[in-house]
Amino acid sequence: MSHYMYEFLGLMAVFSIMIVSPGADFAIVVRQSIVHGRRSAIITSLGIGSSLLFHISYTVLGLGLLVSKSLLLFGLLKWAGAAYLVYLGIKALRAPAMEAEEVVMVDTDRKISDTRSFLMGFVTNALNPKAVLFFLSLFSALVSHETPVLIQASYGVVMAMALIAWFVAVSTFFTMQSVRDRFISWGKWFNRVTGMVFIGLGIKLATSQAS
Repeated sequence: MSHYMYEFLGLMAVFSIMIVSPGADFAIVVRQSIVHGRRSAIITSLGIGSSLLFHISYTVLGLGLLVSKSLLLFGLLKWAGAAYLVYLGIKALRAPAMEAEEVVMVDTDRKISDTRSFLMGFVTNALNPKAVLFFLSLFSALVSHETPVLIQASYGVVMAMALIAWFVAVSTFFTMQSVRDRFISWGKWFNRVTGMVFIGLGIKLATSQAS
């Protein structure tokens, strides 16, 4: 087995644990699934995967080290991410309860555009400064400095595909009729719970420290 294969397997072993850990990405995909349906959730998943490629790109190019060492850049990214999560939380808290008939109408009319769905996933992931530190530490620990940039980029592409596959599976599960109907039956409580989750994640991000 080649050296590159060992590197890749090591990256995927750690990354596979990270992607199944609940966080802002998971929360946004679940909410998109329940409120806007499978298409919107899957497109949001594509946005999250594209954002991961963004993180991998600057990590490979060495820009991640600059952000991690700059308290100003890290702080700006952190507060922007926190503000966006709190914004999503407030929107969720203010959203009216949905009935089953409204869910069908949303699926048919796609009231939220594909572009907006994609950007929601991309921005949610891109504005997380912890991703900067995660990928920087992951690649520093497991990838040799002698590994060609193209090989490192190929690692990132596979990781993005794995992330998208995971969230497509999440989207499929939460848009199953029986599962979705159960959440819809919560009425306003679903919006309140998801709203508080987003606000809680935003506060957690705002109080985090670069390390």
